Amino acid sequence: QVQAIESGGGLVQAGGSLRLTCTVSGRTIRSDAWGWFRQAPGREREFVALIDYWSDTTDYATDYADSVKDRFTISRDNAKNTVYLQMNGLKFEDTAVYYCARRLNGRYDYTTEAFGNWGLGTQVTVSS
Repeated sequence: QVQAIESGGGLVQAGGSLRLTCTVSGRTIRSDAWGWFRQAPGREREFVALIDYWSDTTDYATDYADSVKDRFTISRDNAKNTVYLQMNGLKFEDTAVYYCARRLNGRYDYTTEAFGNWGLGTQVTVSS
């Protein structure tokens, strides 16, 4: 079975930075697109960032939600079977539980239904 475990969350002041790590076991991440989502209290889980697998047309391409573009960077280390999310310039509205997940085969969208193998999440809290 596939297991994803997020780590690296914590409490930071507005303008600060954190790096989240998603450690995957049971399946190589090399051949899959992996993404980060977040969910704040009382809100729906929302897409944050995605990094694609390598192919002729998807050479580890990345995509981001407009709310985090230019502040967050997703990356991967296939040798370590890990996915990262570098978060800079954090804002109060970034406060949420952050989850990593694998995009399912044949899916090309960014909804929660297009992803599986969810981790249990890591809390990110931004204060002023």
